[in-house]
Amino acid sequence: MKGQVKPPLVRQMASSHIFKIMFVNQGKVYEIYARKVSQGRLFGFIEVEELVFGERTTVVVDPGEERIKNEFTGVKCTMLPMHSILRIDEVKKQGVSKISAFEGGGNVSQFPMGMYSPAGNDPGPKK
Repeated sequence: MKGQVKPPLVRQMASSHIFKIMFVNQGKVYEIYARKVSQGRLFGFIEVEELVFGERTTVVVDPGEERIKNEFTGVKCTMLPMHSILRIDEVKKQGVSKISAFEGGGNVSQFPMGMYSPAGNDPGPKK
């Protein structure tokens, strides 16, 4: 029918899907695993829900994964700025969450910028 707005299509994610999310936070690269990843309710953000960490069935505990687990304790949903995301992969098997140093190629870093550049032909406010 004319005039009706259809809701956006959302891909249903099976409970077996695992996503590996790599993002930059305060000069470090975080690698985390989650069951749900979607476009955020807030413009410019990616929502990550149901974070997955390794089971404590072994005696050996990875201190890097424990650090991330402690940082995200009690978090139901985290919203990551789109410009901090390096990549999102759908994987078959969960790996180990970790934090590593960001190797940006020397002492030169990209200047943080907005998602949109201003239009070159915008005359500005009218007088």
